[in-house]
Amino acid sequence: MACLIRRPFILHSFESRLAATTRYHSPAGRLFPVSSKPLRSLSPKTRHYSSTHAMDGDLSALKVQQGRLMDTLHQTCAFGTGKRWGSAPTETGMSRLALSDSDKQARDWFVETTKALGCKVTIDAMGNIFAVRPGRREGPATFAGSHLDTQPTGGRYDGILGVQAGIEMLSVLKDHQVETEFPIGVVNWTNEEGARFPMSMSSSGVWAEDITLEHAHNLQEVGGGTATMKSELERIGYLGSTPASYRSMPMAAHFELHIEQGPILETEKQKVGVVKGVQAYKWFTVDVNGRDAHTGTTPLSSRADAMLLAARLIMQSHRLATAHGAVASTGILTVSPGSTNTIPGHVRFTLDVRAPTDAIVEAMEADIKRDFTALAAGDDIDGLMAHSTPGKPLSVDFRTDFVSHATVFHPDCVAAVRASAEAVTGSASLVRDMISGAGHDSVYANRRCPTSMIFVPSKNGVSHNPEEYTSPEDCAIGAEVLLQSVLRYDRLRATQ
Repeated sequence: MACLIRRPFILHSFESRLAATTRYHSPAGRLFPVSSKPLRSLSPKTRHYSSTHAMDGDLSALKVQQGRLMDTLHQTCAFGTGKRWGSAPTETGMSRLALSDSDKQARDWFVETTKALGCKVTIDAMGNIFAVRPGRREGPATFAGSHLDTQPTGGRYDGILGVQAGIEMLSVLKDHQVETEFPIGVVNWTNEEGARFPMSMSSSGVWAEDITLEHAHNLQEVGGGTATMKSELERIGYLGSTPASYRSMPMAAHFELHIEQGPILETEKQKVGVVKGVQAYKWFTVDVNGRDAHTGTTPLSSRADAMLLAARLIMQSHRLATAHGAVASTGILTVSPGSTNTIPGHVRFTLDVRAPTDAIVEAMEADIKRDFTALAAGDDIDGLMAHSTPGKPLSVDFRTDFVSHATVFHPDCVAAVRASAEAVTGSASLVRDMISGAGHDSVYANRRCPTSMIFVPSKNGVSHNPEEYTSPEDCAIGAEVLLQSVLRYDRLRATQ
């Protein structure tokens, strides 16, 4: 048997073999190679190379192992398994709330696994976990990142796929003994969902220094509990000593693989979304103040019914969203005093307003406040109160809970994703540019380093639901696009 001498594959050595590929020009004028070859099967076979000349002329020789990726994803879903929706072992949702015991289990697994893959692990004061694999040169790492926390009735792919694909990236690099030019990393961001502690993307926001550490630490869990983010970080052992700041843990770039959470890719029969930005949104809490009264003895004309007004306000927010080309949603509604035979005197509800631009969100906010105030005073708007009995005046109070401005991702990162997507799928027709309707940690990452995202199809456009599903093939395609994007950006950095 011939002896095979294994040597590290040095990424920058690809440059001498790029003549066989076509080239894509990014908006910033950067050149990224795009393979003209069709999509290859995502083979689990591991190949080693005695020299860089044994490699193909592009990055396609580095293949993710679909089976390993999916096995690891589903095995770690034992940490916080949620509602069952089917008969297969993997047909359950997830309920892994931030900083819960199940989140601690997932974090412990992440730390142990990345250390075994040769990473140095750093935990900051918000519990963000940064795993960094060294490169040939010193400097900030190029990161793949997402989150391991879920909604209370979430699925197995939102956030989780992005972190697992980052782990698979590290595994592929180890399999092939790849030595990158600069460090490569994977980050697990804390409390992206904002489901337990009511501020989404709170920890990446602290890292970006857009949210103060004190404010984030003092966030109290929803549902009447007394725990805060700081107390739970301490309880589960993830209150790190490194300051939560981009100054203490700088990133050269941030790439995030995520399920689309919408129907477009599936409907258009496309495989990859190249995410160019994220739409703007604001979260509000609305308090409707009326008067408690007996349901049987109080005539309709004498009522200050907070629940009835809340229903009209929510309906009007939907009408305004339709008029502005935006979306508006209410996810939490609390009625007081909560008795069958008492007219509610107080209702509190959330309002989530989103649109492609900051200007539309601001116009929506102005119109909502105007119309809510008018409806509370008893005024009719576009027949909303038709065929009903006017009651007593009520009052409405607003609180702005969260603001996320429209985000435009960095052209070099977008170009790296597009080139990688076309190389992996083998066809530009399977790839489309997209704007994300949901907020992600990449929004805050983009404020401090070049950033972009990769979308893969969501079955029936469903997310934040136990039946959330992306096929193993699409998960693997997305993971391979992530791998190539990170490596293309690493190679770009070597030329600067």
